[in-house]
Amino acid sequence: MIKLLSISGSPVEGSSTDLLLKRVAESIESALPNGTSVESNFIKLHSLTFVPCQACGEAPEAGFCIFDDLSELYDKLAACDCLLFGSPIYFDSVSAQAKLFIDRCNCIRPADFTTTDPEHQFIRLLDRKRPGAIVLVGGEKQWYEGARRTIAGFFKWIEVVNEGMVQYSSHDIKKKGTAATDPAVLEEADRLGRHLASLLAPKDI
Repeated sequence: MIKLLSISGSPVEGSSTDLLLKRVAESIESALPNGTSVESNFIKLHSLTFVPCQACGEAPEAGFCIFDDLSELYDKLAACDCLLFGSPIYFDSVSAQAKLFIDRCNCIRPADFTTTDPEHQFIRLLDRKRPGAIVLVGGEKQWYEGARRTIAGFFKWIEVVNEGMVQYSSHDIKKKGTAATDPAVLEEADRLGRHLASLLAPKDI
């Protein structure tokens, strides 16, 4: 079974961020060979309750951070075969919800206080790389590079290879979900989904 995980950092219900994440996921499923089993999960960070990173150093147990609602999401993140991560642009970076979650994923590479491997300062708890993609939404004059760099660095930390990005500049920031009426960005999302499907498709089908 192929496990898709979409994580949205948008606090707005029906946002273009959510819409485009779902569009890419749907395009992946549509482009996979018939008979491919897929489990797709969409997580809206705004609906979860979790605290900022406490900089506790070592992981609280022999696993991931266990403070709050993120426990189940860590398991989904570790198990997924493809990660889609989206955020609106706030102050030239990702949303507060997205950044809070990214910071809390520090526990996925806890510090190696035992110095058992002198070449690495952190322990890799995830042992396989997975493809992923980014969705960023902002206004027409927004600067996207800050958010892209933040998510790209996060992807490296959690063993996700960035396979592309959908960037949408809304022509009317007073309306939500305007990406639904933009054929160009919808086709861009579809293309990205097809590309990811080509990487995820079982080789024996």
